Amino acid sequence: MEHNERLIKRRSIRLKEYDYSRTGAYFLTICTHRRQCLLGAMVDGRVILSSIGKIVVEEWLRSAEVRKEIELDAFVIMPNHLHGIVAIHGGEREIVSNCLEAGRRTIKPKTIGSFVSGFKAAVTVRANELRGTPGKSIWQRNYYEHIIRSEKELNRIREYIENNPLRWQIDRENPDRKTSQVRSTIEDDDLYPWED
Repeated sequence: MEHNERLIKRRSIRLKEYDYSRTGAYFLTICTHRRQCLLGAMVDGRVILSSIGKIVVEEWLRSAEVRKEIELDAFVIMPNHLHGIVAIHGGEREIVSNCLEAGRRTIKPKTIGSFVSGFKAAVTVRANELRGTPGKSIWQRNYYEHIIRSEKELNRIREYIENNPLRWQIDRENPDRKTSQVRSTIEDDDLYPWED
């Protein structure tokens, strides 16, 4: 009973009144269960992917093939999470930046939530087959998304994704980072420049 009560009281991180099936570009962060470094390890500012990390890359790329309503942009796999830009659209494929300007569509696409759910499920099945651990959690329950609203913001997020491995020591998802050290050297505004 206690478990169910916690689920009921959990606060939604989704933007109220926003239609997550509408055409748009989204910045996603998806973390592993309990932020375990299952996807790889950092070596000299580069991520060396584990077998599960390689599955994540394969399923991420495959997502655009099997889900015609999405288009993938920049992404990076980190030891315990991934960052990626995903565009969702209702018609013919467009480049991600065009989704920022898109008007109403006649065909309603699937939601960003259904994309994340399908992606996480595909990775989980394959990872558990590999490890011989059926039913074991790979991902944390939810995910973080940010609606990209401008070309400037899109470019800042692309740069953040590209430089993310070099910033692992100060990444808030790094289980070994020292918060006091981060605070003294860099502000959160510098870490997440698109958040105003």
